[in-house]
Amino acid sequence: MSAASTSAHSPTLDTIRMIEEYVQEHSGEFRRRALWSSLPRKMMYQTFKTAIEYLTESNKIALDANGKVCWIFDPDLARHYLAREDLGIHSKKWISSSPQDRF
Repeated sequence: MSAASTSAHSPTLDTIRMIEEYVQEHSGEFRRRALWSSLPRKMMYQTFKTAIEYLTESNKIALDANGKVCWIFDPDLARHYLAREDLGIHSKKWISSSPQDRF
């Protein structure tokens, strides 16, 4: 597959953020196709599917038993588990540092 054909369906960061915000506001209300139809900005369905795949793989959304899209990302819960000594996660700089200090 050529680079031109794959980039035609690559969502922009603005598109992904728009979908994230919409799903957060309407978590559990829509199945994928209905969610795509109700988004504030229109896009190709293939682009939407690529964005949904990314959000699923990054554990920000999931599909429930009825196929509805639900927001599952919880940064506060992640910070809670990162702070637990008994889990042996040595990433405390992720909890208190600024994003620029993390890399």
